[in-house]
Amino acid sequence: MRLGGEPESSNFEDRTGQSSSGFGGLGGGGNALGCLLPLVMSRFGLGGVVVLVIGYFLLSSLGGLGGGGGLLPSNAPQHASPAGQSTLDPKTKDFLVRVLGSTEQTWTEIFAKSGARYEPTTMVAYSGGTQTACGFGQAAAGPFYCPNDGKVYIDPSFANELSQRFGAPGDAAMAYVIAHEVGHHVQDLQGILGQAHQLQARASETEGNAVQVKVELQADCYAGVWAANARDEKGSILEPGDVEEAMRAAEAVGDDTLQKQAQGVVVPDSFTHGSSAQRIAALQTGLKAGNLAACKAL
Repeated sequence: MRLGGEPESSNFEDRTGQSSSGFGGLGGGGNALGCLLPLVMSRFGLGGVVVLVIGYFLLSSLGGLGGGGGLLPSNAPQHASPAGQSTLDPKTKDFLVRVLGSTEQTWTEIFAKSGARYEPTTMVAYSGGTQTACGFGQAAAGPFYCPNDGKVYIDPSFANELSQRFGAPGDAAMAYVIAHEVGHHVQDLQGILGQAHQLQARASETEGNAVQVKVELQADCYAGVWAANARDEKGSILEPGDVEEAMRAAEAVGDDTLQKQAQGVVVPDSFTHGSSAQRIAALQTGLKAGNLAACKAL
């Protein structure tokens, strides 16, 4: 991707290097009522849908096929920097704030076309775990969006996991990750996340999963809409191979692909993010159309 011409976002919070207090209640002024909202925690299907109920995470394992999840693995990398001192690499920060800045620029323009005002999300970079208005977020759950505080949370080390573990390297693949989470923020502004929660509240588990799949696929489509419209003074910021990088990432994290790798069995009723084919198709739809109308709502 050709980054550098877009504005750097100022809506960025660096919590890397800060200690966290674990499941010590709600951050950001959350309350028990607010906790009933779903925490749209993608991890691109790696952790399934995560719903917060009265301050605790109920995490499904890979696509819901048994087992627990959510705790950092014992071999997770540890930072040696003094407590409270940022561990964020300057180049990584530059990438994050520029991609975020590009999403702000793009969504502001798209919203303005319909006479609406885009309210940017804030990205929080953290290491290991951090308090959020949706409870305690952990790096093991991957990047996520918290509707209670309207923020995107990401442990920068996820880029290495995406590349090394899931075979989806490249800056465009990571930009897709960020754009997907910002897509959840767009859904939040549109009231779609609230609608999804209402539908899930009166649905069976299978029906609730189906609602979540629609939410995630629409976020993929919105990521495509961003990519199709992301420009600077030289034109599109996409370079040859960028679309392929994003597609590889979408394919690698489809529920069917992950379930097959983890268990050797695919259980469609447990899907929470969509199959590889569905995720690729959703991203392609947004890329080709370049507008919100092409992305199906609930």
